[in-house]
Amino acid sequence: MSHPDLAGSELRFERYVEGLSSVIGHADRTGPLRDYCTGLILPCERKSVEPMAAATAPARTAAQHQSLLHFVGQAAWSDDPVLAKVREMVLPEMERHGPIEAWIIDDTGFPKKGKHSVGVARQYCGQLGKQDNCQAAVSLSIANRHASLPVRYRLYLPEEWANDAARRKKAGVPEEIVFQTKPEIALDQIRWAVEAGLPRGVVLLDAGYGNHTSLRTNLSALGLLYVAGILSSTTVWAPGSEPLPAKLWSGRGRLTKQLRRDAKHQPIKVKDLAFGLPAKAWRTITWREGSNVALKSRFARVRIRIAHRDFNRSQPWPEEWLLIEWPKGEKEPIKYWLSSLPDDIGFAHLVDLAKLRWRIERDYQELKQELGLGHFEGRGWRGFHHHATLCIAAYGFLISERETIPPSGPRAAAWCAQLTLPADYRPRGAAAANPASHPKLNCHHANATQRSHRQTPSTMSMLREKKLALL
Repeated sequence: MSHPDLAGSELRFERYVEGLSSVIGHADRTGPLRDYCTGLILPCERKSVEPMAAATAPARTAAQHQSLLHFVGQAAWSDDPVLAKVREMVLPEMERHGPIEAWIIDDTGFPKKGKHSVGVARQYCGQLGKQDNCQAAVSLSIANRHASLPVRYRLYLPEEWANDAARRKKAGVPEEIVFQTKPEIALDQIRWAVEAGLPRGVVLLDAGYGNHTSLRTNLSALGLLYVAGILSSTTVWAPGSEPLPAKLWSGRGRLTKQLRRDAKHQPIKVKDLAFGLPAKAWRTITWREGSNVALKSRFARVRIRIAHRDFNRSQPWPEEWLLIEWPKGEKEPIKYWLSSLPDDIGFAHLVDLAKLRWRIERDYQELKQELGLGHFEGRGWRGFHHHATLCIAAYGFLISERETIPPSGPRAAAWCAQLTLPADYRPRGAAAANPASHPKLNCHHANATQRSHRQTPSTMSMLREKKLALL
């Protein structure tokens, strides 16, 4: 990578920050904004305020710490205009590689100790794979084959927090925030995206959201198509069947309003339906080229009607696709989806869209591992969302720079200059004052650790090192 290439990246970064500065409010926030985004891009492993202050202003760490802490935790700038500006600057770069194909809803958890950080409660944490003390946030991302970008992000506030006036006040939770389930937050985000006129895509949901019939129904009411994960216990009417029609009551001369079932006419669980499909229903489909091999599995699809409380309806639910994944060698299917995509959609295309949801996994992996999304150590509502907004802003810049790194380009170790920390710098809780003894704060050591665990560097890491060459 030539020096002019690096200089161009530096110039684009400055212009990008200028764009964000135009919506951040007071001019005196421009410096902290630039420094915070720079700190997030630098390859220090820990992206909380204190180590970022030491990395971006080693000669005045204490003052920088206070400046960044105030900027992210106290300053009254709005997240929405910043995210809108990120979208304005990054979306054209994404769309040069193809139209937006999907809106992806998901949530992510951040393990936390104690109980004072806003929204912390014992709940399921995907990062840990179990219930534990954590925060959780719901997001909406727009995606195509090239990249994805979070456009909405909100902390889930458990009911115990939403109803606790004292804790709300201490954490600065806005008055308009009331208890909502995660699917309700997701629906609000989708309604916002429709009203904002974002380029439309198929809504992709995992089973935590897709199994909610009301959410899928509302998506259809908004004119959106979906591919939604569901549980194996979901009941449907098998192909060619549906609930019994309304019936004239014998001797009463009036018609019932509800659909009916009887002992011989019942819906079936999707897992049981899958076991009953003939061998010819299953087909091996490749949906994407992986890093080493093509990604493929065995799928079946059938047209069904869901059976959710249809005995309270006057008309059956509309037909839709049931997509089932059952890899060879597995004892039973591993995934199920419902989709409102047209009945003439190609089989491979349906699978491809269902699997496009992998992009959100990459989003969170890079936002957490490369940009420190979960590293914020403050306890307040404003700081939690400000930090996330700035992580998304930094992520937006980096994905817009992907073309500047050849896919097979060599990793230039010389780009990763050793950041100079103050000789007497000692992070809180450290056992010694020597920065080299703290790998989480030593950028050279952090990158060496990453290389030892990851043979192929991520695009994010390469772009971060490219940025360092001019710092």
